[in-house]
Amino acid sequence: MNSTLSVRPSPPAVKRKTPPSLGPSWFAAVMGTGIVANAAVTLPRSFPGLRTAALAVWLGAVVLLVLLAVRYLRQRALRLHAADPVVAQFFGAPPMALLTVGAGALLLGRRLIGLEAALAVDWVLWSVGTVLGLVTACSVPYLMVTRHRFAPDAAFGGWLMPVVPPMVSAATGALLVPHTPAGQPRLALLLGCYAMLGLGLIAALLVIAMIYGRLVHHEAPTGTVVPTVWIGLGALGQAVTALGALAVVAPGVLPASYARGTAVFALLAGLVVWGFAMLWMALAIGLTVRTIRAGLPFAPTWWSFIFPVGACVTATGALAVRTGSEPFIWTTVVLYALLVAAWVVVAGRSLRHGVVHLCRRSAAAHARSGPAQPDPRTGEATVPDAADRPDSAADVPLAAPSADAVGTSPALQDTATPAPVAGATAGPS
Repeated sequence: MNSTLSVRPSPPAVKRKTPPSLGPSWFAAVMGTGIVANAAVTLPRSFPGLRTAALAVWLGAVVLLVLLAVRYLRQRALRLHAADPVVAQFFGAPPMALLTVGAGALLLGRRLIGLEAALAVDWVLWSVGTVLGLVTACSVPYLMVTRHRFAPDAAFGGWLMPVVPPMVSAATGALLVPHTPAGQPRLALLLGCYAMLGLGLIAALLVIAMIYGRLVHHEAPTGTVVPTVWIGLGALGQAVTALGALAVVAPGVLPASYARGTAVFALLAGLVVWGFAMLWMALAIGLTVRTIRAGLPFAPTWWSFIFPVGACVTATGALAVRTGSEPFIWTTVVLYALLVAAWVVVAGRSLRHGVVHLCRRSAAAHARSGPAQPDPRTGEATVPDAADRPDSAADVPLAAPSADAVGTSPALQDTATPAPVAGATAGPS
């Protein structure tokens, strides 16, 4: 007897496009929050309750770092972001976030978890952050040379992000020098920090020259690219901070004559670089005021205001301690007050942006929850993505990185191929 089996056809496969909605630029929020906490410890004047408040802010930075790291790693968007000429620049943000939180563990977290645990946390975060920072400082410029293509006016402050992490490693590594075994290990750490300072500072000066050339020879930047001009201030501030921090720990590691030389170098070179930083700050303030008058929409690049000002606070504080100068002391205090005010504004706008983003994603997911329609060409069912829906229904990403960086997109939409910056394109593999 012949029998036939009635097989119910399987439903067509459903293709869902889920482009990443979180870019590495959002780790600047951890950097900014962390430096608000860390800078409180370095102030040349103490205020009641300041360290307790700084500890709470540092804990917030820890939570934010964990949340962003988990979310970013789940996206598996590393190769996609590396291929983008703008997004790749912000690969420097995650290493600096790790380094900032790690330094806070030793400066502030020790009150909560004890010195041993704080040291363990700082060593792990500093080691991982330093390795990632060195990889970024080497690989992103390589990609810029071999794969990415840029128009003559493409340079912007984000180009500094890949080369600044080694300077942050130098400044935060100085905290670990006294806790390193004496002898060759301690000497190696100190010399390595000086080498990373040189790597980052010279590379940063080269990039700053390119950014200045772009500002002079082309139209002034507009929109959300303007805050990235402040990153130059952060690079210069980190250099001064690192010089001061390494000079403090050099005695007992280097011969006495060299140790005295590091102190002189920290003061004289620090003053020179600090003076240039003030010039860059004046330029950044002028461009920012000009842009605010025309309208400055919120973007993750707003966090470019925070970490650079925080680096300027730590740099000015280092010079205040080294010179005992009252103008430097009160300049540090005023800059820190401005830093806290700016952080409150940017953090508030970021929270509001995040809430709106989650609400719109939830609404968009609900709209997509209907039955999938078969594609007449392939026979497979497809679900409309944000790019296929009207702008009003599209997801609002936490970072559409190219649009965040240059403000070229009228609306922040999920897209796997962000708009290029001023003619920047990805070259052949």
